[in-house]
Amino acid sequence: MRSIWTGAIGFGLVNIPIKMYSAVQDSELDLDMLDKKDHANIKFKRVNETTGKEVAWENIVKGYKIDDKYVVLTDEDFQKASPEKTKVIDIAEFVTESEIDGIYYETPYYLEPDKSGTKAYVLLRDALHKTGKVGFGSFVMRNKEGLCLIKPMEHILVLNRIRWAQEIRPRDELKIPGGSVKPAEMKMAVQLIEQLSGPFDIAKYKDTYSDQLMKLIKAKAKGGKPAKSALRVVHSPQTKDLLSQLKASLGGKRKVS
Repeated sequence: MRSIWTGAIGFGLVNIPIKMYSAVQDSELDLDMLDKKDHANIKFKRVNETTGKEVAWENIVKGYKIDDKYVVLTDEDFQKASPEKTKVIDIAEFVTESEIDGIYYETPYYLEPDKSGTKAYVLLRDALHKTGKVGFGSFVMRNKEGLCLIKPMEHILVLNRIRWAQEIRPRDELKIPGGSVKPAEMKMAVQLIEQLSGPFDIAKYKDTYSDQLMKLIKAKAKGGKPAKSALRVVHSPQTKDLLSQLKASLGGKRKVS
């Protein structure tokens, strides 16, 4: 792996030198866009909407439309608005992880200690394990400030980028019905949850689409004709009675994707 950011974790008066690595990778195949006629690669051009002519990168500026007019921004404008450049992940407070809803989570990164920060890294990791807390703070990457959460994951520290509160869309316009459920329905729903409960193991769930697509690509490359997959038809429940559906569910078998 190649590090994408270097800096330090600010932990009280302690600085822990670290390197940051991306913790995730895309499982999708990298497909090219081709012309249907001759399979030539499709390339995108930056074209002037009025003249139809291509515009070179050095002649492109950025702007924001206000009252049907664009306010053009210069490099100096972006510089003034940018946060103060720092190489420190500043932990502002320690919180209980359950206090931060999953909707705020964005991107995870692995944190690796520099040789000079090994002892402090281990101390922070083990202290977080012992207290059940996570570090919440901020850092600057690519001239953009972001919130983050630092938590222990077995023997390493993981940084999760966290969304700002204003990035979460309001829920006021959603039409969520009120009402209550019958005691018998609640009892069976709880039984169904317990029946489907067990130790969580994410490795049991596989993204098989890319594997199947690669098999199809290799078959086509050899001139073969891949078999069509059966279409799974989802039928409506035979009854709209919720209690009956719960009873039928309790008699079913657990499925794993």
